[in-house]
Amino acid sequence: MEIRTTMSTSVHPPQQQPLPEPEPELQSEARSEAQPELQSELRSEAQTEAEPRSTAAAPHILDNPAWAALTGPHSRFAERAGLAARYPTDVSPFTAVADSADPRAWDDLVTLVGPDTLVPVSGATELPDGWEIVRRGQGVQLVDTALRAEPDPEAVRLTPGDVPEILDLIARTEPGPFLPRTIELGTYLGIRRDGRLVAMAGERLRPPGWTEISAVCTDPGHRGQGLATRLVRAVAAGIRDRGDTPFMHASAANTGAIRLYESIGFTQRRRPAFLLVRTPGGAVSR
Repeated sequence: MEIRTTMSTSVHPPQQQPLPEPEPELQSEARSEAQPELQSELRSEAQTEAEPRSTAAAPHILDNPAWAALTGPHSRFAERAGLAARYPTDVSPFTAVADSADPRAWDDLVTLVGPDTLVPVSGATELPDGWEIVRRGQGVQLVDTALRAEPDPEAVRLTPGDVPEILDLIARTEPGPFLPRTIELGTYLGIRRDGRLVAMAGERLRPPGWTEISAVCTDPGHRGQGLATRLVRAVAAGIRDRGDTPFMHASAANTGAIRLYESIGFTQRRRPAFLLVRTPGGAVSR
């Protein structure tokens, strides 16, 4: 259940900050008997938005969650140039633009990250002249509609002192980018066995009213025990307690994880595209 998707992201260098992607170990916990009554209620917002409307709907805050987070609850982390913003590179690879249809935002992104730089972006269907698409991926955004959120008696809150052990677990499970200061983004919970961290999950993006659950991973030797699901429920309980709604991202190819998320109460909202692009090599002209 790792995420390597979503929003505009800056990579410095690219091999150290890959595109976020969803957590594969959850496939081992997926159940074929996903709640049929819930499945019948799932409706993709992408399908809804395809229906004719008399007037254009205003963008939803989750259509650009990184920008909403960096200009909202996570503004203390923001490094910003006009209509572009990013997290410090030791916190998160995410970089966002206010509106991907606004050429000024792309110019500001070049100003922020520099020319000839790899940048993961999401939600963009077209790029300005001079931008190169290096890699393309399809994601799924899911929101909590019926999740049973509850604390877990075995889950412990992880602290900055746990970061070396967290990074070791991340290296063994590859749930997506987790950097030395990622833990500052929100609450991270873990489960230990014989004193060793074997599973974790936590909070990443925080657009107003919403919190993303991310970094969900389980040591290969402890999969199939439902640890990931328990931690998702526990992290969601804390999110709900402060009045936010949990959401998640997954790779569209990670069908096992998507089925699991749906079976425990998440609903697909949209299918964002994720691109790894290279900024133009020349200076920005306005």
